Amino acid sequence: MADLRQRNLIVVQERLRDQVADILRAAISSGELLPGTVHSAPTLAAGLGVSATPVRDAMLTLAREGMVEPVRNKGFRITELSDRDLDDYLQLRELIEVPTIGRVTRLAPEADLESLRPVAQEIVDAARRHDLTGYLDADRRFHLGLLGLAGNTHLVEVVGDLRKRSRLLGLADQDRSGRLMSSAEEHLELLDLMLAGDAAGAEDLMRRHLGDVRTLRDPHPGP
Repeated sequence: MADLRQRNLIVVQERLRDQVADILRAAISSGELLPGTVHSAPTLAAGLGVSATPVRDAMLTLAREGMVEPVRNKGFRITELSDRDLDDYLQLRELIEVPTIGRVTRLAPEADLESLRPVAQEIVDAARRHDLTGYLDADRRFHLGLLGLAGNTHLVEVVGDLRKRSRLLGLADQDRSGRLMSSAEEHLELLDLMLAGDAAGAEDLMRRHLGDVRTLRDPHPGP
């Protein structure tokens, strides 16, 4: 019985670590935690209302993903993402996601595509509420869910990692300018194109949608 309780405790701790990691990823991506700033696990834990241990474990997970780096005796620094790194990550995503969206359009059952409509609507609703954390969570579930319909779990894992590394920096600026809502509505438009069997149109929209991630770096893009 003691061993069982110990295993249950480990599972609970792992779940809390993963939840904290998701919150911190969203805070970094939205700009709440700025690149270059240093944060200690106890301070973050106090803000989240949890102990320092799951926060420290979560930050070590983010360090492996390249989002933070340990600073001796101080905590963790939010890493800078260069324009070159972002372009490289997005190029990889485009090479993978655009043709995969076309293949899913041609092969996925209509019911499977329709099952993602509530998630696409969650993205729009979160943008309307200015809920950046909710937006990021729903956006991740929608895109990885679509790619999952291709039946390749390794592909989904690779894109999931690239999404973490590319980050949606500048999301808050997009929200303030109103451009976030346009990006959110593209998810519903993408589903409609796929349900209509328009593989070429879906691929083109996916390509433009990934381009939007690049413009998030510039709150005042040109016409």
